[in-house]
Amino acid sequence: MSDKIKNILVAGAGGFIGGHLIRRLLDDGYNVIGADIKPLEYWFQTFEKAKNFSLDLNDYNNCLTVTKNVDAIFNLACNMGGMGFIENNKAECMLSVLINTNLLRASKINKVSKLLYSSSACIYNTDLQQDTFIDGLKEHQAYPANPEDGYGWEKLFSERMCRHFYEDFGIETRVVRYHNVYGPFGTFDGGREKAPAAISRKVINAKIKNLDSIEVWGDGEQTRSFLYIDDCIEGTLKLFHSDHREPLNIGSDEQVSINQLIDITENISGIKVKRNYLLEKPKGVRGRSSNNDKLKEVLNWNYSIKLEEGMKKTYEWIYDNLTKKNPSTEKFTKADIKK
Repeated sequence: MSDKIKNILVAGAGGFIGGHLIRRLLDDGYNVIGADIKPLEYWFQTFEKAKNFSLDLNDYNNCLTVTKNVDAIFNLACNMGGMGFIENNKAECMLSVLINTNLLRASKINKVSKLLYSSSACIYNTDLQQDTFIDGLKEHQAYPANPEDGYGWEKLFSERMCRHFYEDFGIETRVVRYHNVYGPFGTFDGGREKAPAAISRKVINAKIKNLDSIEVWGDGEQTRSFLYIDDCIEGTLKLFHSDHREPLNIGSDEQVSINQLIDITENISGIKVKRNYLLEKPKGVRGRSSNNDKLKEVLNWNYSIKLEEGMKKTYEWIYDNLTKKNPSTEKFTKADIKK
């Protein structure tokens, strides 16, 4: 633990990555302040050792409040979800620019020394993602810019804000470009879930309800790579503590089609299902994957959890929620709808 960093603010503390990150930071001995727009009862995970605030970080005054006596910030807060949500809520996604802008402004006033911003693979030029099984996307390919409309533009703009607040005001900024993070304690229903959780839920429902088919958005041939949450947290902390100031991919290069992801889930579940392809549904770019060359070079690290292993853990967690009437099922669904 750095001698200069004791008190850490996690913005977006009530979300999927935020909850896992706070657990790790507490284990590492930091004092953690969590902030999220959701009421506390809708946070995915809460911890008694953390000081929690339920407030809107779009408001500059709230950002001033939660950054007092803070040494560093992990900004994970944004309005986002799976492709269906992103494509149908572009303006709402772009309004998240206020959060990072106001946290940076407040950091200048309250002398916060370091801020890590969670960006996304959605910033990459969509012209490079028109085929299935593309070459992994490299950090420099964010420009010339043509990101995912709405959400991707907001993320790319906020990356530039981080860069210039370092150049002009000396705030140490780090930018991580996440590639489809998944795992337990993630959203699996309600409209914001991503493919690993959505497919797990659909196959589980087919199994417990004796259904013979599931719905699949698109033709199933679109490709992605998916990063398990434990690797996400480890890579995030390694970047945070490094001297690397340029945006960096933290993702997997294990690229699979959605059909292959369903195959993996079927093998885990022990059943086979027919696939009802909904070609009119949002499906995003045709292919996307991470190139990890820079990640391995600057952090001397790479992800370690393969997709099948991570999917098994994710499937089992969702299965427990759906079959044991775990209160967390209702909690996550309501949180996504309410946000």
